[in-house]
Amino acid sequence: MVLLDLIEKTVNGTGYDLVDFEQAERGLFRVYIDFLPDDIEKGNITVEDCEKVSHQLSHVLTVENVNYNRLEVSSPGLDRPLKKLADYVRFAGEKATVKLRMPLPGTPNRKTFEGILHEPEGDNLKLEFEVKDGSALLEFSLADVDKAHLVPQVDFRSRKA
Repeated sequence: MVLLDLIEKTVNGTGYDLVDFEQAERGLFRVYIDFLPDDIEKGNITVEDCEKVSHQLSHVLTVENVNYNRLEVSSPGLDRPLKKLADYVRFAGEKATVKLRMPLPGTPNRKTFEGILHEPEGDNLKLEFEVKDGSALLEFSLADVDKAHLVPQVDFRSRKA
């Protein structure tokens, strides 16, 4: 079994969604988790959630004889990466930054855009971004994306004193 598939199956089996996985230097595994789309009302990932997944993953990695030195499990953070089509569906209406692998026709020498995600139509992803005289709609596929992430939206005015 491929390592990524093993980790995703384990994370999903504990009731969470695998957002991202990194294999860093010296045997460090970083696993980013979130609630499954049906469980988003649960709020934010807690230390207890990370501990639960870490405990299960460490057992599975040991049983599967995977060589690693350290395992880190955390939430994806406010600037959560967008990796799967389901992420674009889940976060439609949110502000995001998308970096494309290559410029698209009509966007000469430009690969990075920031704007509002629209609900995907099939495999067609859409991002509305600002231009000098208003806004434009960028249409691209998941295969066109090099990196994408949410833009953190923090409102300090809504805090009570």
